[in-house]
Amino acid sequence: MPRCHKIVDKRPAPAYPTRMSDPHHLDARSLRCPLPVLKARKRLMALAKGEELHVLADDPAAIIDIPHFCAEQGHTLLRSEDRGSAQLYVIAKG
Repeated sequence: MPRCHKIVDKRPAPAYPTRMSDPHHLDARSLRCPLPVLKARKRLMALAKGEELHVLADDPAAIIDIPHFCAEQGHTLLRSEDRGSAQLYVIAKG
């Protein structure tokens, strides 16, 4: 089972993987509510239980929406952290 690497560098990331073919990363910057959650839900559907999705979002509503989505859908929000002007959310599929 492929595992996503752990991000340990706390400095703002200058770039973020935006490859559409990488199911473990979602760059949702510049997307507004409800798109970050809808796109995260779609990406999580393709993952196996326990796999991680890293979501980078700059929508202020994501701070509330993503934890709520995880709680409602049975996923685990492993962590959230500042990444410059955006937030990084690490979600484990439930």
